[in-house]
Amino acid sequence: MTWLVTGGAGYIGSHVTRRLLAAGHRVVVLDDLSTGLPDRIPAGVPLVIGSVTDPAALLRVITDHGVTAVVHLAARKSVPESLARPTFYYRENVGGLVALLDAMLATGVRRLLFSSSAAVYGNPPTSLVTEHTPTRPINPYGRTKLEGEHLIRAVGEAHGLSWIALRYFNVVGTDSPLLGDRGKTNLVPLILTALTTGEPLTVAGTDHPTPDGTPVRDYVHVADLADAHLAAAARLAGGPVAATYNVGTGRGYSVRDVIACAEHVTGLAVPHLSGPRRAHDPSEVVADPAAIAAALGWTARRGLTDMISSSWRTARDGSRRPAPAV
Repeated sequence: MTWLVTGGAGYIGSHVTRRLLAAGHRVVVLDDLSTGLPDRIPAGVPLVIGSVTDPAALLRVITDHGVTAVVHLAARKSVPESLARPTFYYRENVGGLVALLDAMLATGVRRLLFSSSAAVYGNPPTSLVTEHTPTRPINPYGRTKLEGEHLIRAVGEAHGLSWIALRYFNVVGTDSPLLGDRGKTNLVPLILTALTTGEPLTVAGTDHPTPDGTPVRDYVHVADLADAHLAAAARLAGGPVAATYNVGTGRGYSVRDVIACAEHVTGLAVPHLSGPRRAHDPSEVVADPAAIAAALGWTARRGLTDMISSSWRTARDGSRRPAPAV
C-alpha cells in the first residue's frame, strides 16, 4: 500500500510516517510546513509542500504517487486559538477534510485513518470515557473534530469508504529529539520551558474535586500512539471497517503528579504558581482503551517517566541550538 500522510512533517505525523515506513509501506507526505519541519521526513520519503485545503494539490499528490490509503493528521489544534478564530478552524479542519474526501472519491481511494481527539467529549459525565460516552465538545477545535467524524461516517455510508478514527488523549514524549514536540501550549512542554527559562508555570485550577485539587488527564506516549496508527493501518488493509477508538493508557495523572515526575526525571524544581481554573476545564478525563485493545490488539507500553524523559532530552537539545539568523 502507498499511504499519504497529511501533516507528516508535524510532531505526531513524523512518528506515524516512520512507523509506516519501517513496516514496509510506501509513504508520501503532504504538509504546508506551518508547524511541520522538513528535517523530520526520512530520506526517500517524498515531501509535497501544500495544504489540504487545496483540491488541486490533493489530486496531484494522490495521482502522482499512486496513493491507495490516507492518514489524515493535518489540522489546527490549539483550543485557545480556536476560540479566537473559529472560522479559521472550521475552514482548515472541516474544509480541509471536505477537500481531502472529494479528492479521495475522485481518485478511487477508499481507506482513511483519521486523527480525532478526546476534545470531542467536552465535560464528560464520568471521569473514565468510552467510545459510547456522549460527545459534547465545548470549543471550536473539539467541534471540528466531531464534525469530521460525522462527515467521514456519512461518506463511508454513501460511497463505501473504509475508515478508522482515533481519538487521541494527551500526547507526550518522542522517539528522538529531532521529532520532539516543539509547541509551547501543552502541559509537559510548558513544564520543561519553566525549567529551562526559570519563568514559573501557572497551574490553572487547584480547587478541582480531585485528590490534589488539580485537573487529571490521561497521557499517552507518542511512540505508543504511532504504534496504534500502525495497528489501525493493518486493520484497514484487511477489509472494510468503520470504527472509532480511544487512544490512551487508562490511567490519569494530575498536574501536580506530572510536575513531580518532571522534578524526579530532571533533578530540578519546577517553578510554578497557582492560578484560576480555565473556563469549562474538566476536572478529570481518562480513556477507557478496552475497545482498541480488543479490536486491534493495541495497548500502551510506555509510562509517564518515559514520556517526560524523552521530552526533556528534546528540550535540552533545543536549548543548545543556535538562534536562527535574522
